Amino acid sequence: MAVDDESDPRNEPVGPRVGPNGREVVVPLRLYKTVTALSTLAAVVTYLIGFVLVDAATIQVSVVRRLIVFALESVGVGLAADTLTALLAIGGVGSILLGTAVYVLGTRFRAQGMGKPQEDSNEG
Repeated sequence: MAVDDESDPRNEPVGPRVGPNGREVVVPLRLYKTVTALSTLAAVVTYLIGFVLVDAATIQVSVVRRLIVFALESVGVGLAADTLTALLAIGGVGSILLGTAVYVLGTRFRAQGMGKPQEDSNEG
């Protein structure tokens, strides 16, 4: 296809717009790949941290919980078991929600020419 061919999906203008699936941002393919990979990695890491913190909140003999208690006591901070459980649970759920938000925001990006509805399609 020629570079100035308007039907070439690579010539689609970049920027925010409202698409069939809600708001989306059209970006060049290289940026799309980077955003997708990094947002997925960040979401997985925050999910993992969140579930580890929730596990430490619910299991009193957790290795992570013992390490946190040891670290807090070494700096002179003593927390009641119930307070620590609540803080770990809030931190864990917050981390899981943060991972969800990062992933959802990462899915709002699409590459040029990706996901454009086809006028001549018999689908739908």
